[in-house]
Amino acid sequence: MKNPLRSPGHFPYVRGLVLAAFLLVLTWVVGWAHPAAVGNRPVVVEVDLKDMVEPLSAGFVADGILHANAIKAGAVLLNIDTPGGLESSMRDIVQAILESRVPVIAYVAPSGARAASAGFFILLAADVAVMAPGTHAGAAHPVFLGAPDLGKTMETKIENDTAAYIRSIAERRGRNAKLAEDGVRESSSYTEEESLQGRLIDAVAGSPSEIFQKFDGKTIKRFDGSTTALNLHDPVLEPFAMTSWQRFLFYIVDPNVAFLLAGLGVILLYVEFTHPGLVAPGVAGAIALVLALFAFHLLPVNVTGVVLLLTALVLFILEAKTPSHGVLAAGGVVAMVLGALMLINSPWPEARIRLSTALGVTLPLAVIAFILTRLALAARRAKAITGSAGMIDLVGIAQTDLEPDGKILVHGEIWAARAKARVSKGARVRVRQVDGLTLEVEPEVHPV
Repeated sequence: MKNPLRSPGHFPYVRGLVLAAFLLVLTWVVGWAHPAAVGNRPVVVEVDLKDMVEPLSAGFVADGILHANAIKAGAVLLNIDTPGGLESSMRDIVQAILESRVPVIAYVAPSGARAASAGFFILLAADVAVMAPGTHAGAAHPVFLGAPDLGKTMETKIENDTAAYIRSIAERRGRNAKLAEDGVRESSSYTEEESLQGRLIDAVAGSPSEIFQKFDGKTIKRFDGSTTALNLHDPVLEPFAMTSWQRFLFYIVDPNVAFLLAGLGVILLYVEFTHPGLVAPGVAGAIALVLALFAFHLLPVNVTGVVLLLTALVLFILEAKTPSHGVLAAGGVVAMVLGALMLINSPWPEARIRLSTALGVTLPLAVIAFILTRLALAARRAKAITGSAGMIDLVGIAQTDLEPDGKILVHGEIWAARAKARVSKGARVRVRQVDGLTLEVEPEVHPV
C-alpha cells in the first residue's frame, strides 16, 4: 500500500501543516518580543492596592505585575489607597516593582486617598510616582504590631534599618531622600503639592488619562540604571481582577468577619459536644473556626485579647454550673467585649474589631452557652427512665406473697421479684435493684 503522505496529491496538505506550525511559532515569538497591544494602542495593566498591606494584597499586586510582564504590557498602573500594613508584605510588593521589566506607575487616588506607612514605601519605589489632588502620603514610622515592649535599643535598630531602606529606594529613584527619611523617623506626612515640590513624586494628576498624556514618550531611569521610553499613547486599560477565591479570602481577613466566624465556630462545636451525633454542627463549626484562625494568622493579634476571650468562655460555663445570680455571666460579657476590642493590635481603626461586632457576637454567645450548658448539666443529673436503670425506685404491687420470691406488677408488667422480708400479696413494694430479670424489692413504707 502506498503511503498517502508520499502521494503527490497530498504534498499541498503537508505544506499546509508545516506553514501553520511555522506561523504559530512566529506568532508566539513576535508576541514575546513585542509589548501587548490592541491595534496600535499599548496595554496598561491596572492593579488596585486598597485597604491594608498584608500577605493577600501583596500576593495580588505581585501577581498583577507578573501578568503585565507576561503579556509585555506598556506599563502597570498601581492605584494606591492604603493606611499601611505589614513590613514583610510591603517589602514583597516593593521587590516585585523593582524586579519588573515593565515600568510601574504608582498613583495615589482618588481624592481623599492616602499612601501611608507601608504605602509610602511602595509609592517611592515605583518608576513613576503620581498623586491625585487632595491626597497625602507619609507617616511611615515602624509600628510594632502585636509585639511586647522591645526595648529602646531594639526599637532604634528597627527604625534605623527602616530609614536606611527608604533612603536607598529614594536615592536610587532620584527622589528626595531627606524628606523620605523624615517620613520614617518623624512620621512626617505630605500633601500632593508638598510631595511634588519636595521631589518625592513626579506629578500631580487628576486621572489616569492625564498621567498617560504627561508621560507618553518620556524617558525614565529604571532602578537598575537603564533607561526606557514610556509608550502611553491612548493606551487600553486592562483591569487585573481578583479571582473568586482571592475575593473570598480578602473578605474573611476582615477582623470583624473573622471574629464572627470564630464566634459561630465556637457555638457550633459546643452544640456538637453537648449533643453528640448531630455531625452537621461539628463540621460547620470546625470549618468556621479554621477560617477564623487562618484570618487571625494574617492579622496582628494581641495576646491579652486572646486571654480575655478564653476567660469569658470559662466564666459563661461557671455561671451555668454554679449560678451566681448573673455575676459570672456579666463578667464573661465584659471580658469578651474587651477581648474583642483588644484582639487586633492595629493603629488603624478600620483594621480593628468594631464595638457593634463585639456586642453582636458576645451577647448571643453568652445566652446560647449559658442555656446549652444548663441543659447538658440537667440531662446529666436526670434519672434514667429507660432500661434496667429506669426501674430503680419504681413502686409496684405484690401479685403473690414474696417468701422471699414471688411476682409483682410494676410499670404495667409482671416481674419476678425477691424481698429480704416476707411481703403479703397486694402490698406496695419499691424496686431497689435489678438482678437480671429479677427485681430486688422492699416494702414501701408510708410516712406516719
